[in-house]
Amino acid sequence: MIKLLCKIFSLFLICLFGTSSLVAQADFQTDQNYFQEFQGTKSAEERFEFFFNTPNRYNQNSGFDWLDEVNVYLDNSEKLSDSLAINFYKLVQSQIFHDIGDYDKSLAIARELYAEMETWDLGTKTILLDLMDKNYSQLGFYKDQIDIRKEKRELGITENVVFYDIYSDLGLHRRAMDDYIFSEQKNIGDKDYYGLAIFNNNVGNYLRLDKSYPTALTRFNKAAGFIKIYLSDVTQVKSDKELTESQILKGIIEGNVGKCYVHLKQYEEAIPLLESAIKTIEEFNKGKFSSDLIENRLAIAECYLQLGDYRKTTDYLTVGERPKKLENILKKNRLFASYYDRTGDYRNETIYLKRNIGIQDSIQSNKTELQDQQVGTVIAEDKAYTKTRIEEQKTELENQRTAMVNKENQIQMVFISLIFTLLGFAGLVYAYLKSIKNQRLIAEQKHIIENSLIEKDSLLKEIHHRVKNNLQMVSSLLSLQTKNTRSKAAIEALEEGKSRVKAMALIHQKLYQNEDLSVIEMQGYIESLINSVQSVYKKGGHNINITIDAEGVELDIDRAIPFGLILNELVSNSFKYAFPKNDDDGKIYIHLRKIAEQEGYFEYTDNGVGLPEDTDDRANSSMGIRLMNRLVNQLQSSLNIDKTAEGVRFWFNFK
Repeated sequence: MIKLLCKIFSLFLICLFGTSSLVAQADFQTDQNYFQEFQGTKSAEERFEFFFNTPNRYNQNSGFDWLDEVNVYLDNSEKLSDSLAINFYKLVQSQIFHDIGDYDKSLAIARELYAEMETWDLGTKTILLDLMDKNYSQLGFYKDQIDIRKEKRELGITENVVFYDIYSDLGLHRRAMDDYIFSEQKNIGDKDYYGLAIFNNNVGNYLRLDKSYPTALTRFNKAAGFIKIYLSDVTQVKSDKELTESQILKGIIEGNVGKCYVHLKQYEEAIPLLESAIKTIEEFNKGKFSSDLIENRLAIAECYLQLGDYRKTTDYLTVGERPKKLENILKKNRLFASYYDRTGDYRNETIYLKRNIGIQDSIQSNKTELQDQQVGTVIAEDKAYTKTRIEEQKTELENQRTAMVNKENQIQMVFISLIFTLLGFAGLVYAYLKSIKNQRLIAEQKHIIENSLIEKDSLLKEIHHRVKNNLQMVSSLLSLQTKNTRSKAAIEALEEGKSRVKAMALIHQKLYQNEDLSVIEMQGYIESLINSVQSVYKKGGHNINITIDAEGVELDIDRAIPFGLILNELVSNSFKYAFPKNDDDGKIYIHLRKIAEQEGYFEYTDNGVGLPEDTDDRANSSMGIRLMNRLVNQLQSSLNIDKTAEGVRFWFNFK
């Protein structure tokens, strides 16, 4: 009885703390007045820590309110000659100016502080150098930005000096993407969903800026999937700062997807994504200047202009802060000119066209020369840094070589000593020679075994190849039988059988194509299986948006074959029944993940018409559902069907 009560009490505590954790994550968006909390702190250091650890600090008071308050504290500190407090408040000042988009003032204060940085701790130095890095980027001072990054590397804040974002700012988007992928992809883990979202969003942005819109859209959709997984993962406790930053990233990704649709002239699809992105960024990045917010407003204004809704066009063109980037200023003037052209106000159209002509004339004369100078400077810095890194690596290799030579000399001295010692022990010499002979025999046997394994691998590949060919022959025979059969039910049964045979044949094809005959890479297999099913159902399924999330998952043949047959049934049913009227808006999502070394999770959803009300009754008579249940049983699990969600959802855990 006491043990039972202890167990109940333990479960209660687990539920209590689990619920508290979820509530803490759900309530991070409360309308907390951070400005009042900032005023209530006692010391300059506490105010400094509070300011930089509060992500959405301008939720109720603007940056100008914060600036006025900080100026009061700064004046008092200067009267008291409190140098530490003065530095804290000036660094907060610089950050506020950056947040509201006044990069010149922010940089001026930061440069003043930079001269006094020597005695600061590493954390405060990091804040200042990161702020200067961002200001130099916004103002186009790329050489100074590179110098700051070199200093960050020397201090151990970063490992390397990166150039890809600078290349993108200079218009070399493809080179920026190549450098970014080379530098960052190797540092991201398979389960780092937040890092994967940032990575795919950045790659997509480089592709979008390079005008590769369809490819960019694919990357943005991947990023959206990863950030969705990250935000929905309740097992990982996240801080307010992490939640705020992830919500801002979600809004940026939505906006990027919307902008891709605008470039592809799919304006109606773009509008809800851009509106959602604007709402999210405004909510979680309140009070801070955001180029993403401006670009999203300009993009949605272009959508409404193209759709003929001129009132909403002017609403989005006149709301919000003025753009600071030259390309955004030119685009806003161009949209105003187009709006006035369509509404017949040619006088105002001329005014905005002249503005753009004036801006372009003022920069055209020296733009190319300045651009070439900047590119040349950055490339020279990149080469110099690369040369320095090579010299450092050479020095390191030389040190290693010297150490190896010294070690070899020591080994030689020891060996010579051993020789003189062994001369007195003939029996040990004989044993040593005998052991050498045994090692040779072992090496020869190992060589024979390795050759045998290679031969067996070749035979096993040949077996898989022949099994695949035999299954294809069975599929061909079923196709011939279909042509000679008039019964619609029989034809459907034969087609289903042919599809299942193809699914198994594909497993053997993937196996003999792999170097590793023990496992199958599921992402490529599922893609091939989808194409195979589409070839069977030629009249449907080609307009359905299919998302496959199984990268990095590998299964052995005993689990891959049941998975292939289960997916074959699910996709076939979606193509046949889920979208009876129109599959233009159809979506299928396939998710396969290893959640532990011996466990995994599978989920399949579509947004079709859903399951009929008598699904449980049909389960006893439907061969497809009975087949899936048996296949899932082979995976030591049970099939779960969600009838309440939109469309249909099948899921199960497996071992």
